[in-house]
Amino acid sequence: MVSTATGRGRPTIRDVAAAAGVSRGTVSRVINGGRWVSPESRVAVERAIADTGYRTNQHARSLATGRSSSLAFLLTEPQDMLFADPNFAILLRGAAEALARRQMTLVLLVAGTPVERENAAAYVADGHVDGVLLISTHADDPLLADLVARGIPTVSCGLPLGYTGQVASVSVDEVGGARTMVRHLRSTGRRRVAMIAGPLDTPGGRYRLDGYRDELGADYDARYVAYGDYTAGSGAAAMAELLDRVPDLDAVFAASDTMAAGAIATLRKHGRRVPADVAVGGFDDAGLAATLDPPLTTMHQPFDLISAEMVGLLLDVVAGGPHKSVTMPASLVVRTSA
Repeated sequence: MVSTATGRGRPTIRDVAAAAGVSRGTVSRVINGGRWVSPESRVAVERAIADTGYRTNQHARSLATGRSSSLAFLLTEPQDMLFADPNFAILLRGAAEALARRQMTLVLLVAGTPVERENAAAYVADGHVDGVLLISTHADDPLLADLVARGIPTVSCGLPLGYTGQVASVSVDEVGGARTMVRHLRSTGRRRVAMIAGPLDTPGGRYRLDGYRDELGADYDARYVAYGDYTAGSGAAAMAELLDRVPDLDAVFAASDTMAAGAIATLRKHGRRVPADVAVGGFDDAGLAATLDPPLTTMHQPFDLISAEMVGLLLDVVAGGPHKSVTMPASLVVRTSA
């Protein structure tokens, strides 16, 4: 595409700046992921880039900055979870889109085994990427400690258990969201609200259980809590355990929509109607919730905003900025299940 600004064959930053009505420094900050740009100027620059057909010379950029112009999306779960849990795919897509707008590349790394974690840590330490978007952190996973020890710029999706303050993060209000769901279930007249919690070494497992317990207060009873690992199978097994232990339950809050799907299947198998006999609530709203039978009442996580914020925070850290933690609200989405 020929630049309308100069007629040269390859548009330059000068052309983009002229088209956007901003300085070349502002264009450079937008291209390099800097966040000290007003929203209006950023929109103008991005529109000018599209209009002029400008593309960054990544090789020259890497030589000048010593950076790869790429980030790693590092999932610390077994490989099949990338496809089994819709949350991960949505986060991946959002991160890829956020980087594409900056003409940067996203590298997918899955590290669910010790060997994979060792290989992933070595890969990022060798400088193939500028930083890591860390997804699904377990407190006992040594990978985060390794990244911190190596000085790898990292942003965690969810609070980095054991490393709060040392690692930037973007999370939803896990406690507040859980309290909202329990409050909603009780507002429908349910009084024996059970919970299928996630693994306690994950932020979602620990803090959503805290919210459930806080909202129930003196009514909390540990017999009404079972545990899963965010898979549908674990949700089904936990629901069967709860029905055996506390058959009088009239509502269940699952710490993920996938576990809620398993719970609904078990309730149906046991002849319990949803929501007539047992109301069911989930957490995530990543697409699965609306397709369940009945459609699932759940807490919505703004995954697209989470991805974009993670990319912005990580680029700040790469540029030498502070490690910030951002918490976003989860919002209640009421459907037929509760």
